[in-house]
Amino acid sequence: MNLSPEWEQVFDKNNIQAVHWTKIGAFNAPDADLMNWARDNEHIVFTHDLDFGTALALSKAEAPSVIQVRTQNVTVKHLEALVIPIFKKYSNVLNKGALIIIDEQKERVRILPL
Repeated sequence: MNLSPEWEQVFDKNNIQAVHWTKIGAFNAPDADLMNWARDNEHIVFTHDLDFGTALALSKAEAPSVIQVRTQNVTVKHLEALVIPIFKKYSNVLNKGALIIIDEQKERVRILPL
């Protein structure tokens, strides 16, 4: 919910299947609902919300993978050049279970469970 639905088109043009949560669940659904849906449907959570990394750590879950952006500017135009290469570079670990944190200078990859 905290990133633009425009990401669907960006991912689509880069051959990455994506769906924005607004097409699946309620805007005020608990984070656990989104995480459970992503895990059950083998999707990756792409977010700006720090709670998802914490949820993975506390639950010791092996899925779903989460990509978390930690930037002030979360516009599609600003982040596309950072995010798309990360999805492609780490597709194998994302398919197995990972938390990837991206900022303007670097990315950090943690294999699940944390």
